[in-house]
Amino acid sequence: MNKTAQPTHTPLLILGAGPAGLAAALYAARADLEPIVLTGPALGGQVSITYTVENYPGFPEGVEGPDLVGRFQEQAEKFGARLVLDTATAADFRRRPFRVETTKTAYTADAVIIATGATAKQLGVPGEDDLIGMGVSYCATCDGHFFKGMDIMVVGGGDSALEEALFLTRYASSVTIVHRRDQLRAGALLQKRARSHPKIHFLMETVVTEILGDDMVEGVRLRHVVSGAEQERPTAGVFIFIGHHPNTDLFEGQIALDDQGYILTDKYTRTNIPGVFAAGEVADHRYRQVITSAGMGAAAAMEATHFLEDNERLS
Repeated sequence: MNKTAQPTHTPLLILGAGPAGLAAALYAARADLEPIVLTGPALGGQVSITYTVENYPGFPEGVEGPDLVGRFQEQAEKFGARLVLDTATAADFRRRPFRVETTKTAYTADAVIIATGATAKQLGVPGEDDLIGMGVSYCATCDGHFFKGMDIMVVGGGDSALEEALFLTRYASSVTIVHRRDQLRAGALLQKRARSHPKIHFLMETVVTEILGDDMVEGVRLRHVVSGAEQERPTAGVFIFIGHHPNTDLFEGQIALDDQGYILTDKYTRTNIPGVFAAGEVADHRYRQVITSAGMGAAAAMEATHFLEDNERLS
């Protein structure tokens, strides 16, 4: 970055270009704020790697994730949003205007919407990246429908893993939960429901070491953590629920976070710093859906607009 260059100023800077960031960009652009959107490393966020989105209203036949992102982008830019392929590297919310440095330059802004999302934790095994959207999934609500009548696996042992496994029994013939420890971490009630469900089976003290398949998931290679014994098992899908990491490292020490690292907001998407708002999965560890993130983004843009109007009247 050229630190001597004069930073670019904008009334509203949006960090992130997933559903929350792009919806915020659309609403802010329609309010004539001409927002600048820093896309980060992945335009569209997690939805951009989702093969088909079937639960977004208006698309009864479903829509491919990248296509949905493209429509979001086109609509936001139509009204004057400016998308910049750059990533924030530092943020200073202690002074006004706020200042955000990137890999290429710097920006100042009167208001900021943080929509940097959350990243699903991966297993980091061979085959995982290659088969995302082709049987590897991190969202049961998004992809469960594609596995009607099939045998699938869920990796994880916490509340999310068991909740998603129970949800997946609506579609799958069988759901095998693979957990690396000898005991589950989920709550007692969830464990009772999962263990009593006829479609759910368990492989304890077991880890996935490789996901197998060429164009689609065909199976997994497993290893027992105590005995070291390995085996291959066929499966049509691998749903991974070992946690999410909110992309908030950049804001630690300035923005109030909960004990999991998610941004704390009030019901109006406002953070503890006036003029800084948060929307989408960076502040939502419960729903994590395209539609809820987009709704939060729209709300954040409206609140940012009110904030800027109020401050203009006071100045």
